[in-house]
Amino acid sequence: MTSLLTAEQLSLGEVEDLFGLADSFLEVSSRRMPKVPALRGKTVVSLFFEDSTRTRLSFETAAKRLSADVMTFPVAASSVNKGESVRDTIETIEAMGIDAIVVRHRYAGVPHQIAGWTSASVINAGDGAHEHPTQALLDAFTLRQHFGSVEGLRVAIVGDIRHSRVARSNVALLASLGAEVTLVAPGTLLPPTVAGWPTTTTSELDEVLGSVDVVYLLRMQTERMREHLVPSLREYRARYGLTAERATRMKSGAVIMHPGPMNRGVEIAGEVAELPNALVVDQVRNGVAVRMAVLFWLLGSGVGPHDGPVESDPSGAERTVDG
Repeated sequence: MTSLLTAEQLSLGEVEDLFGLADSFLEVSSRRMPKVPALRGKTVVSLFFEDSTRTRLSFETAAKRLSADVMTFPVAASSVNKGESVRDTIETIEAMGIDAIVVRHRYAGVPHQIAGWTSASVINAGDGAHEHPTQALLDAFTLRQHFGSVEGLRVAIVGDIRHSRVARSNVALLASLGAEVTLVAPGTLLPPTVAGWPTTTTSELDEVLGSVDVVYLLRMQTERMREHLVPSLREYRARYGLTAERATRMKSGAVIMHPGPMNRGVEIAGEVAELPNALVVDQVRNGVAVRMAVLFWLLGSGVGPHDGPVESDPSGAERTVDG
C-alpha cells in the first residue's frame, strides 16, 4: 500500500485525479443518504496525538461515508500515558487488522516513521510544523471550485508562517498548480530560511492587500512558541489582522480563507469571517469530500502515487481500464 505524507509527493496528474474524485464525492455528500459502499470491509484508524476538531472529524466523517469501519484511538486514555512507545502502539493497532492510519503528531517526521513500521496506508494529518497535505488539497480544491483554476492566482499567506504546517504544504501545492504565493509576516514569524521556497516575502500586508486574489490567514500558534516573537497581540492585529476596514481595500473578487481554528479579533475580525467572500465554511465542507477522495484513492481503487489504473469507481462498481 502507499501513503500520503507530503504535498510534494503528488504529481499534477495525481492532484487532478484526486480533484475529480472529490467532485464526485461532493455530489454524494449532498444526497439524502450521503453514503456509498466504496470502502466496505476496510478499517481506518484515527490516531491523533495532538488536539484536533476539523481534521479528525473530517476524516472520520469521510471514512464513514465510504462505509469504512472507523477506529478512534483515544491517546489521552491509552497506554501511551504509561510510557508505551509510538512504535509499540502502531504494532498493537496493526495486529487488530487495519487498512489505513490517519495520524497527527506534535513532532515532525512521525508519520514517515510510522509508514516504515506498518503495511497499512498512512495519511499525514499534520506533523509538528512540517506538513499537512490534505489541508493543502482541500484549499486548492476550494480555490479551483471558486475561480475555475488555481493557475495564475495571487495568494497571500499571512501570519505565523514559522510554526505552520499548513503554510508549508500550501506553498508547495499552490505553486505547483501555477499560483503566485507571497508570505506576509514579520521576520520573527518566518522560518529561519525560505531559500528554495517558490514564494516571495514581505512584512507589509497593506502593500499587497489590494493586488492579491486570496488572503489566507493563519493564527498565532502560541502553543509552539518558546519566546515572545511579537510585541503583543494588539500590535500584531494592528499590522497583520484582517480588520473590517482592511477587508474593504481588498481587490474586487478576492476571497478570504482560514484553516481554523480562528482567533477572532486577532488575525481576523469576527465580522470579516462572516463576509460573503469568506470561504471558511466551504473549506470545511470540501474537506470531507477531499478526504473521501484520498481514502478511496489509497484503499478503494488500489491506486496511490505512481501506481496503476483505477479498478473500481466511487460507487464500488467494477469497471475496466485500458493500460
